Amino acid sequence: MKIAIGSDHAGFRYKQAILQHLLDAGHEVEDFGTHSEQPADYPKFIRPVAEAVAAGTFERGIVLGGSGNGEAIAANRVRGVRCGLCWNLESARLTRQHNDANVLSLGERMMDLETALQIVDLFLTTPFEGGRHLARIQQLDE
Repeated sequence: MKIAIGSDHAGFRYKQAILQHLLDAGHEVEDFGTHSEQPADYPKFIRPVAEAVAAGTFERGIVLGGSGNGEAIAANRVRGVRCGLCWNLESARLTRQHNDANVLSLGERMMDLETALQIVDLFLTTPFEGGRHLARIQQLDE
């Protein structure tokens, strides 16, 4: 799977670990930054991830910050992006099954790394169940 990833400084450490985890699993990943723990303004790194997913260049995106809230808001401002802020396995499963989310937002300060990696794996492998949810998703994309 082709995956775009980006974070601000508060999500940098998990971004690096997730990036390596994805590469080890055989995914093609592009890192949109940031590239250090120096304070950085998250939209500079999140919006390009969202735009790349919306354009179809990448199948999925992953964005990270301290809480993941600002990153989800920034990503969802891009037409065609459905970014879900996830904090546990159930939220990751449901954002894919029911919302067909194409971008995942995670907060480094909200969970341990093992949980974050499990959420990423579940997000990437859970299919959208379609059906009654499809009309709602199509409305959001219009």
